[in-house]
Amino acid sequence: MEVIFLGTGTSQGVPMIACGCAVCRSEDPRNRRTRTSIHVVMDGLHIQIDAAPEFRLQCLRERIEALDFFILTHGHADHIAGMDDLRRFCDLLGGNALPVYSTTEGMSRVLAMYPYAMAERPIAKGYAAFRLLEMPGTLDLPQGTIQSTLLPHGGINTLGLVFTERSSGRRFAYYTDCKSVPHGAVELARGVDALALDGLRPVPHPSHLSIAEAVEVAGEIRAKKTWLTHLTHATDHGPAEAELPPGVRFAFDGLRLSL
Repeated sequence: MEVIFLGTGTSQGVPMIACGCAVCRSEDPRNRRTRTSIHVVMDGLHIQIDAAPEFRLQCLRERIEALDFFILTHGHADHIAGMDDLRRFCDLLGGNALPVYSTTEGMSRVLAMYPYAMAERPIAKGYAAFRLLEMPGTLDLPQGTIQSTLLPHGGINTLGLVFTERSSGRRFAYYTDCKSVPHGAVELARGVDALALDGLRPVPHPSHLSIAEAVEVAGEIRAKKTWLTHLTHATDHGPAEAELPPGVRFAFDGLRLSL
């Protein structure tokens, strides 16, 4: 299994508009964060999770050239605004609609933002077409399984995802944009090979885990390695990472995990 972190930043990105703080002016490339999304390759199956406003640029940077289906964790702008650029993958699928899995809330947001893409085939070559599907508790595929759970995120729920590759048995959990991780979600991800977890900033936030809260959750899940994501300009990658406990690190744009 391969996991590619296309983006690891918050909704404002880093550097942030009209900000001259030390992190926004930093020369450390790990402090340059586009909005959060990942790409998972599981026994050759390509799965994109979320599409940030920079999705096209992320794909070009990381040479993402195949996609079998898409999962939207939730309908907030920093996770959905790049979906129009999925049109190229509809071309690569032979002009067929791209399967899009999400929650009821996520599907309604896709319908509201991309009504022109609601078709079995694009209206013309080069256009997007989406086939909306509710994400099941377990999506069973020849290449493995994707299990889902709901994570509280302000007034909505985000999809938490656990990938298990059939050939290797490797497991990866993706828990972004959440204020807490309920007991059932902790148990679902227990002992995974790698965990990507929301860790917004050092101080508490009403709808995201803070870094300290994320470290506590990581201790409950006990992944072999935990990567904190969805970071703001309040975190200077190098100095802040040195303060993290063993087994917990900060993700960065372009990070690739081979599990």
